[in-house]
Amino acid sequence: MKENKEQILVSRLLQKEEAAWKELFGVYSGGLSYVCSRYIINKEDVHDVLQNSFIQMFRSIDSFEYRGSGSLKAWITRIVVTESLKHIKKNPDFKKVSEDFEIADEQNDEDPNLEEISQPTIMMMIRSLPDGYRTVFNLYVFEKKSHKEIAEMLGIAENSSASQFHRAKAMLAQKIKEYKMSKTAHYE
Repeated sequence: MKENKEQILVSRLLQKEEAAWKELFGVYSGGLSYVCSRYIINKEDVHDVLQNSFIQMFRSIDSFEYRGSGSLKAWITRIVVTESLKHIKKNPDFKKVSEDFEIADEQNDEDPNLEEISQPTIMMMIRSLPDGYRTVFNLYVFEKKSHKEIAEMLGIAENSSASQFHRAKAMLAQKIKEYKMSKTAHYE
């Protein structure tokens, strides 16, 4: 059975081949930077976390187990998320989640209509959420973690994770509504 490009790259990484590490960085750094920037706002911090992530990849490549196409990407993405969370937890303000955002009593639990809103605009809205909300939202939506898993990862109560997700979703829905209203007003 012929090895695919990913398997060959993994073999070269396991041999600690410098060119393979440069290739890994070249191929995946853009996407990993995007993942990291979902959690961390400051560009210098994103750079630092990515650098720490690549160091962690280098140190732990021997523990990597190839499980088919895409497994390398999944493994390195998991490392970036873990390193991002470590960075966030170092921030003393992380657990101080803003409670000044009021959720309307007649809260509509339907997902907002995202038509006519570009992905970069939606990501900008997500990045503008408070740290706690943004972190829980990203872990729940993008990493498909349960509130129990999120609570364990962040050292918070499970109901706090659910509450922060609910508030993040409501805040995001409000941002989308305001964005659409501003677009409509702009064209009138």
